[in-house]
This record gives sequence, C-alpha cells and structure tokens, in this order.
Amino acid sequence: MRLVGGAPLRGTLDVADPSDWLALDAGVREVAWYRLQSLTEWEHFGSLPADLTQLGESWLALALCHRDGRIRQEAVGRSARYPGLLPLVVIRCADWVGQVRERARQLLREALDVDSARDLAPLILRVGRRDRGAFGVDVLGQVLRQASHEQLVALFADPDRIVRRFAYRLAVEGRLLRPAELSRAAARDEDTVVQDLCATGALTALGEGDAYEDVLPPLLSARHPRTRAAGVTALRRAVWSEQAKLFLSDRSALVRACARYVVRQQGGDPVAWYRERCTALDDLELPPGAVIGLAECGNRADAGLLWPLLAHPTVGVRARAVAGLRALDCVDAKQLQALLDDPGASVVRETAVALLPSAKELPADWLLERTGSERPRHVRVGAFRLLDARGGIVALRAAVGLLEDPDAKLRAWAGESVQRWHPSADVRCRAAEVGELLDRSRHLFSDHVLRRRKWEAGVDS
Repeated sequence: MRLVGGAPLRGTLDVADPSDWLALDAGVREVAWYRLQSLTEWEHFGSLPADLTQLGESWLALALCHRDGRIRQEAVGRSARYPGLLPLVVIRCADWVGQVRERARQLLREALDVDSARDLAPLILRVGRRDRGAFGVDVLGQVLRQASHEQLVALFADPDRIVRRFAYRLAVEGRLLRPAELSRAAARDEDTVVQDLCATGALTALGEGDAYEDVLPPLLSARHPRTRAAGVTALRRAVWSEQAKLFLSDRSALVRACARYVVRQQGGDPVAWYRERCTALDDLELPPGAVIGLAECGNRADAGLLWPLLAHPTVGVRARAVAGLRALDCVDAKQLQALLDDPGASVVRETAVALLPSAKELPADWLLERTGSERPRHVRVGAFRLLDARGGIVALRAAVGLLEDPDAKLRAWAGESVQRWHPSADVRCRAAEVGELLDRSRHLFSDHVLRRRKWEAGVDS
C-alpha cells in the first residue's frame, strides 16, 4: 500500500535483506490483488504507460511482481534506469514465463559487476535454490572470479553461511587464498561446510616440501572437532606423527580416532598408551578423553582399569569411566547405583544412560526418594529417567509427583510422561491409587481421555 502511494523503496523495506525482496515479490501477487480494493486497477492493468515519467520506481517495483507475465516482461525492460530494482530483476531471472526470464537474464548479465555482485550475492544464492535459478548463480560466479582478494574479504565474513560457502568455494577452486589463510578460515568459521571446505583446500594445496608449520597449527588448535581431525590426519603426511599422541586423549571421538590411525601407521600402540595413562589413579591431570579412548579401542578386560576411576576426584574422568564401562558392556547396576547421587551432573547423566536396561532391577522407593525437590536437579532428572523407563504404577507415581517440581523443563517432561502413560497388567490391583493419581493430573487430559485411562486401569468411574 505504501509503494502504491509512491513511498520510496528504501523507506518501505530493508533493501539489504533478501527476505524483504522475496516477501514483496510473493506478497504483491498473493495478498494485494485479492485483499486490497485500492489495488483493483492493477488487476486489469493491460500495459505500462508509454511515458516513463508516469511510472516511478515504486510502481515499477510493483509491476515487476505483477501476476500478469506481460506486465512483468515490460517492467523488466524498463527497470534498467533504476539500479535499485536490480534485486527484483534477479528474482525474475527464475520466472516461470520464458520471455520474462530471458529478458531479466540479459539485463542481469549486463548490469552485474563485482560491487553489485557482492551486495546481491545473498539474494542470488537464495533464488538459485529455485527451479530455473541456476543462471543467476552461474553469472555470480563468473563475476566474482574476477574480483580481487580485497573485494572478496567482505563475503568471507558475511553473516549468511550460504554466501560464505560460495565465496570460499570460489577461493579454493581459483586458488585465491594461500593454504595458511584457508587453515585459519577453517579454524575460525562456525559453519561445518566452510570448515571442511577450507581445511581440505589448505591441505590439498600443500606439496611435499611446503611449510606445514604455517598450516597445521591453526587446524590442530581449532575449537571444532572436524577441523582438528583434518589437522591430525595430516600429521602423518607432514612426518609429524609423534604429535598425534597428544590427541589420543582429545575430547572429540572423531579426533581420537584419527590420532589412533596416525599412531598405528607409525607402528605405535594406542591401546598400550591408554592403559598406561589409566593406571595412574592419583593423576589429577588424567584427561577424560584417555579414559573413554581406552574403551573405544580396548577389550572387556580393560574394564578392570575403569572401575577404580569411578572414585577419581575429577568429574569428567568419572563420567567417562561410566561411559567406558557401558561401551565395553561391563555395567554392574549395583555398583553404579550409588553414582546417581554424584555431585557431577555429567556423571549422573552417564550413569542413568548406563542403567536404563536395568531400570526394573533398581529399588523403586530408593529412586522415588531422589525425585524430591530437596535433591539437586540433575539427581531428580536421572532418577525420573529411570523411573519413567521402568513404567507401571511407579512411573505414574513419580511423574505426578514432579508436576509441581520447581524446574519448568522437568515439570513439562513429567506432564508428557503422564499423558502417554498406559496401565500395564500389574496395576489393576492398585486401581484406587491409579484413580487418585489420574485425578491429580486431570488438567492434562480431556474428560473423555481421562475416563478412557481410568477404564483401562480398571478404575470405577
């Protein structure tokens, strides 16, 4: 409506946001023509005025989005005088009408330069996902391949990850960045596709005698596991295999696996390294990655090294020891039960996962005590997880008791547990208690569903 009144484009929408242009294009056809009576004249708009002064930029923008292909085609031809309408020309390059599409593509090919390509890249790449949208992406690539390194820097830091992926792909294919620059980009960027693209590009561009000391350190010190894993794997090629031992205890399973591969290729024995580290029970510097690493490549006999670590003063070591016992299939429910009271949330979480198959063997009353509001949240969560897996009247009793828990997420989880609860064969002898518990949670059910649940449990309604 504001554009019909002659309001300028820049004051009506965010011209730097591709979503605004796409919303305008869809809105003019899908909303305005059906709901706004003041636009009725556009419904029967047969052709554009011959005098260009009668049609300003705002109205021409509407004409570029008109549902009549003849209007769109004519508007594309007249939009060359208004550079601000180039985003709509980009959208018309994927138009479903061939004549509109070809005319828009010709105009885009003539108008797009490096500066405008950088500004329009987010929109062009979005339109490129559509049918017939590949043309704009091809033209964008042709233009940006002519850009200098300084001109591409803005795209490398673009908040849109699709733009960064495209820019780095061009840089890798055209060898526009040095391997050291690519390795720093892989370590810096948050997008996994960019990380893989830059790390692979950096390592591929290196020859046998190149300076690995400029490329590997950023990869090996990266925060992201995939990037570190690429650097660790490259240690063998760089003849730096001894450094791979430093990553045998990495916090990432992927990095540990790559480190074990490199160590084995050089004749080393990762299992022996892990066993030696896990033998030092009083070592406060014992990395948790070494504990779980032993379980990843050891055997069930190594569980004997993990059991003593359940009493280690470091929370991470205790948690990984539990996870390692589970990985080795050496879980003893009676010995692990006490860890449900551990002050470390990660320890209780791993213990609950390890005990899930044995949930019915644990004392129900003991678990119910740990769902009380006086217990730490992670203890309540771990106990309820096991009670919920146990099922039956005990699961319902625990879930109803947690409907008033001080933690909102735990209350929501308990409510979901009550709603999906169905009586098992052993609850009919406790019909009175089931009826009372369901009545306490009646706000979670419709009257029909509540009666149905009571009937299933044998409760006399």
